[in-house]
Amino acid sequence: MKIRTVLVDDETLARNRLKQFLAEEPDVEIVGEFANGRAAVEFIRRHEPSLVFLDVQMPQFSGFDVVQALPPETRPAIVFVTAHDRYAIEAFEARAMDYLLKPFNRARLQEAVRRARLRLQPAAPAPGENKAPRFTRFAVKDGNQTHFVKTQDVDYIEAAANYVVLCTAGGNFILRETLQNLEAALPPDLFLRVSRGIIINLERIKSIRSEMPGEHFIILQNGREFPMTRGLKEVRERLQYSSTSS
Repeated sequence: MKIRTVLVDDETLARNRLKQFLAEEPDVEIVGEFANGRAAVEFIRRHEPSLVFLDVQMPQFSGFDVVQALPPETRPAIVFVTAHDRYAIEAFEARAMDYLLKPFNRARLQEAVRRARLRLQPAAPAPGENKAPRFTRFAVKDGNQTHFVKTQDVDYIEAAANYVVLCTAGGNFILRETLQNLEAALPPDLFLRVSRGIIINLERIKSIRSEMPGEHFIILQNGREFPMTRGLKEVRERLQYSSTSS
């Protein structure tokens, strides 16, 4: 899986240095670069990259302003890049994954990318390791009642901080669980995480619309649309597999 990465720095030389080093990381794909924090926020919200290298000091809109403007539930992994070490405490209070001091060398950048891999790409199970049990239904508490929602009845699941919303034709149900934990417990032949904040029931997908290069939208049978940050080829293969195995 490619680590979709955005570079945000008002200095062209700094962005070029990042690009030069990241070109040697085969699983890193640079999907955008910006000299302006506000423009970066709009792009990150729309395309939901996995990783952002973010300068701290930028005119008008700092790196910390960028982080604050991003929804916590879909916020990418952040690596702050700065020439000043005095921002380190504030950076980690903002839950940055790493903090690069300029001028950094190739080895230091490789370490930051390694940390990103560990966070973003879950380790494969060891040979012979038992697979985690898969949900067949959700138990959702509502006051003094518990609703049991079958997994196949869920159209899509949306992240909401430390909760998820199960969206069905009959209504929505709030479950106290993170999207990441839930993804591991869902049947992979039925559900696919198409972006950082959305998991979709493959059987509910009506079509995929492509606009500008690399920009794709999933359209559900009920008309809802979602931007897709997962690779188009992978989604098409999963849809074909789902339709032949159901």
